[in-house]
Amino acid sequence: MQSVAQGWLVLQITNSPFLLGVTNAVTAMPILLFSLIGGAVSDKVNKRSLIILTQIGQMLLAFTMGILFSFQLIEFWQIVVLSGLMGIVNAFDMPARQSFVVEMVGKADLSNAIALNSMIFNVARIIGPVIAGFIVGAWGVGACFYLNGVSFLAVIAGLLFMRGDFQPKNHNSGSIKNSTMDGLRYVWKDLKIRNLIILIAISSLFGMSYMVLMPVFARDILVIGAKGLGLLLAAMGIGALLASLSLTIFSHTKNNDWLVSLGGIVLGLSLVVFGLSRNLGVSLLALVGVGWGLVTQTATINSLLQKDTPDELRGRVMGVYTLMFIGMTPAGSFQAGLVADWFGVPVAVALGGLVCLTMSIILPRTMFKQSEKASPADYQDPLISS
Repeated sequence: MQSVAQGWLVLQITNSPFLLGVTNAVTAMPILLFSLIGGAVSDKVNKRSLIILTQIGQMLLAFTMGILFSFQLIEFWQIVVLSGLMGIVNAFDMPARQSFVVEMVGKADLSNAIALNSMIFNVARIIGPVIAGFIVGAWGVGACFYLNGVSFLAVIAGLLFMRGDFQPKNHNSGSIKNSTMDGLRYVWKDLKIRNLIILIAISSLFGMSYMVLMPVFARDILVIGAKGLGLLLAAMGIGALLASLSLTIFSHTKNNDWLVSLGGIVLGLSLVVFGLSRNLGVSLLALVGVGWGLVTQTATINSLLQKDTPDELRGRVMGVYTLMFIGMTPAGSFQAGLVADWFGVPVAVALGGLVCLTMSIILPRTMFKQSEKASPADYQDPLISS
């Protein structure tokens, strides 16, 4: 809801799609810069306490935006600053929250928990903008900021009521820099973890970048206008929701590694079909496939990373995951725009799909070699360890 309201407010103030893009980039940039540090910090502290702090930070930022709007003090530079601060908070919140899941439910139920989390996220992504549209029309954008701020009270209360051993598993007293480097060395040395991270980066760079080109498909290629754009986005959301539901079915199977490859193949093929389609029905079905493939692959990778990573490194590995999945999004949007400018929008989307398809076939064939599992001696700095 806040994302929709903030975008609407930026357009009201500036009437500039470029500055709207700048605001989104400012939100994403801190994740690119600080998510590795956020992962290292989450391994050194009580994750529940860290998440409570980040939720309080997000709540205060939402209320600040609402108050500035209510008193007619809001200016574009203030939105940029608040967006940047939100990005910094997210850089610490996302790795901690991702790696906290296993501490809440244990490894036996981890796949199911991640699938349910994905389902909740995608349901919110579908209905949130719809609710925001009604609220903006009835009470103005300020109401969305206040409602978002109030919603954090429930989250904070839920965290405070949790009971369990949430103390850090990483007892290494080294610096944040050395802890971060240990995490990067682990990701690089472990073949399975490394290839899973590479696949996430590819999905972010080439599989998600089509989103920035969706308005062009709605206006110029399929000629369905702004209402049609909402239909295209809804189709992708339905695919994502179906993926979340199907993942709950496979969550307790002994080996679901094959879902990584299947999700990537469906994502790649669907993007190729969508890029080449000129028929609305075919395009909608292709976007259902895009949503299903993207969520199936990314949620399965999330689960495998958390299951296979040692407890003391999980926050740092999820920091790398956050960096590649969220932090690389601006680079993906840039490459998509560049290729679209050179060769056309359909070619840009289809080529991105081919990259996802190819890598989803090649990488999984080598990633599950347990003989190349990293040991502590592979990733720990010997001076720090001693």
